[in-house]
Amino acid sequence: MKIKVVSGNITEMAVGGIIVNLFEGVKTPGGATGAVDKALEGAISAMIAKGRIKGKLNEVTIIPTLGKIPPEMVAVVGLGKQNEFNIDRVRQVTAAACRALRSAEARTVATILHGAGAGGIAPEASAQAIVEGALLGLYTFRKHISKKPEFRELAEILIVERDEKRVPALKKAITKGSILAEAEIMARDMVNQPANLMTPSDMAQTAREVAERWGLGFEVLEREEMQKLGMGGLLGVAQGSDQPPKFIILKYEGDKRSKKAMGLVGKGLTFDSGGISLKPSENMDEMKGDMAGGASVIATLSALGRLKPRINVTGLIPATENLPSGRALKPGDIIKAMNGKTIEVVNTDAEGRLILADALSYAAAHKLSPVVDIATLTGACHVALGDICTGVFATDQGLADRIIRSGEQTGERMWQMPMYPEYKELNKSEIADIKNSGGRWGGAITAAQFLSEFVGDAPWAHLDIAGTFMLSKERGYWPKGATGIPVRTLIDLILGMAGK
Repeated sequence: MKIKVVSGNITEMAVGGIIVNLFEGVKTPGGATGAVDKALEGAISAMIAKGRIKGKLNEVTIIPTLGKIPPEMVAVVGLGKQNEFNIDRVRQVTAAACRALRSAEARTVATILHGAGAGGIAPEASAQAIVEGALLGLYTFRKHISKKPEFRELAEILIVERDEKRVPALKKAITKGSILAEAEIMARDMVNQPANLMTPSDMAQTAREVAERWGLGFEVLEREEMQKLGMGGLLGVAQGSDQPPKFIILKYEGDKRSKKAMGLVGKGLTFDSGGISLKPSENMDEMKGDMAGGASVIATLSALGRLKPRINVTGLIPATENLPSGRALKPGDIIKAMNGKTIEVVNTDAEGRLILADALSYAAAHKLSPVVDIATLTGACHVALGDICTGVFATDQGLADRIIRSGEQTGERMWQMPMYPEYKELNKSEIADIKNSGGRWGGAITAAQFLSEFVGDAPWAHLDIAGTFMLSKERGYWPKGATGIPVRTLIDLILGMAGK
């Protein structure tokens, strides 16, 4: 689908459908919506008067133009209450309107800049949000469906701006929005793939292709190299699988003046059965997405290769499966992580923290700073925050604040969780340096405290996306299935740190 900005009058666009808007409670439409209403001889006003258009958030009403203006139909999308309007609602209403027009069989669409007038949002920010909302909201995953879709996809979206002087700045915003959305879509595609087609080797190949396309550094450590480095966590989890583990390294080098690099660490469990501590069979299929953290790191690095901020970022993805077999880790086993700490494995289904322990140790050994890890780590975080917020755990408040602000900007909500030292007591082992589960209570926090043992001195934050990486039903511009969270948050964070 092509998205571009044009200068002109939206009522004169020869397209399948145009998108205008209305705040809740407005009785007389103004601006572009008023101009369209006038061209349609008061059709929008009449429907408002009859209560058929109320302006409620994401409400979409399709009105045929019957040849009165060049567009074939008009989509009036509700913006909700004006005092609650924000940049994320631009994404939401764009997704809702585009889906409605796709269902109405429009092929080309033109839209005004939502919120750029009475909404108080900068035109460039609105344009970027429109692009993100359209691309993310129209996403479908049909790689393995042979039946033709019910509706054809939109071919083109035009963002219409009357002031021709604004067009160059809007073009830049459209490019940035496309890059962010396409990165998040890459992560969605990876997470939605079945585990037999997204093995650790497949994940490494995807990273290789990203590196080759966007000029990134790329390396994969194989089992023998992991053994030399003492990666007992990753190797221990991988024991039960016939798929060879991969330790994937991606490097974006945007600041040649500096040897310092930020670290992104993503959990890459391409399928998690729980191992010997076997999970219940219900919904186990969703564990194909236990590599969502790793997917988010690969997708983020792909965007950096396109945006080219002045910063160095190294992505680390420990990738393996967690399966039961005669070789698999057993409850009660003791393994040694790369930093030398011994771990009592009391639950083989607490495996993500074992592979992350080695990745974080590797980051510390290579002096990456700051470090952010992303993982579908605990069901406890899902219980605590549902599927609305990602849990943020940090040893550095400044880093946590930056992540939360980026989440607000991108619509990927973040909520900081406590890291009181008393929680560490629950991870104490009587026969090793630490055990891999602190029990039921405060499980998301004790998991984060476990990870903190392997970080070293760098500022560090842990994002637990167990509740937000996948949705059971559509919401806003997120479809059912993989969300791609927190790719846009990570990109925004890094661009902010680079001063771009």
